[in-house]
Amino acid sequence: MLGDRRATIIGFAGALLVLAGLIWFIGPQDILDGLSAADPAMVALVLLAAAGWVSAWGMSLWTVLRALGAPIPAWKAIAVFTSAMFANNVTPFGQAGGEPVSALLISRAADSDYEDGLAAIASVDTMHFAPSIGLTLVGITFVLLQGVTPGRNILFATGILAVLTVGFVIAALVGWRYRYRVESLIVAGMTPIVSAVRRILPGHSELSSNAIERRIENFFHSIERVATDRKTIAMAIGFSALGWFSLSLALWFAVTAVGADVPLGPVLLVAPLGSIAGFTPLPGGSGAIEGAFAGLLVAATGISAGLAFSGVMVHRAATYWLLTLIGGGVASAIGANGS
Repeated sequence: MLGDRRATIIGFAGALLVLAGLIWFIGPQDILDGLSAADPAMVALVLLAAAGWVSAWGMSLWTVLRALGAPIPAWKAIAVFTSAMFANNVTPFGQAGGEPVSALLISRAADSDYEDGLAAIASVDTMHFAPSIGLTLVGITFVLLQGVTPGRNILFATGILAVLTVGFVIAALVGWRYRYRVESLIVAGMTPIVSAVRRILPGHSELSSNAIERRIENFFHSIERVATDRKTIAMAIGFSALGWFSLSLALWFAVTAVGADVPLGPVLLVAPLGSIAGFTPLPGGSGAIEGAFAGLLVAATGISAGLAFSGVMVHRAATYWLLTLIGGGVASAIGANGS
């Protein structure tokens, strides 16, 4: 289901090499000292905040599925979102690579068409963007109020976010303005490709051009249903914002757990800015995200690189490795019985 396993293995090997390089550069002893001193009570709070993050984003998916006419219980939406995070975490380029698999898991769990599942996860991922910008601005404001001059890492990451924001807004406005034209172009371009792929795949019957066009059009119609439902958008973005805050809170608890005394405000900008590294060609951005988080923590709070990386490792253990294990189990259950 996850495609070429060799690509996943190579991706994880690359991520481990990046992590090993970071550990060697920062100093293994400094990192071990931080991890060995971790406060169990604070680590428990990291796990609690991580659960809040997944739950909030799962509720965002629940909101979108209701708008698409494929409602499922809230607990099930959270479980399905966990399985979608597993798909993102084990495929290159993070969300971009995992969305097709996530869409399949969602469609099976919600007993809906695949294009509805793809529209749901695409809508949720898109709506995560606005709250991330807001949280970054709040974090930068706290840094400036403390009289700290933003370092090169923060300025660089903020510049990338600004470029992505402008590009996103322009693409959204142009795409929405000419959505029917875009839909026609994609239908015309994708139909022969999908038809050719299905002809060469064993066990797959050939679809007619009309059937392929109908499925692509259904995807765009599902996107339009979500985009024109203001209540759904407001609720989904609200849950997304809560999730971003919970993810940042988990990072703050993790850094505090290893002995760093830092205010919450500057930490708020690290999660949304550092998550940009998730688009690197590594499974779930593993390796790149750890480096980005640690570098931004040092720049925003002034703590040592050893403490920063130790805190990030605790954070990622809860929000990446543990989530991947749990999500993998959920994905297997969905794949086995479709619910």
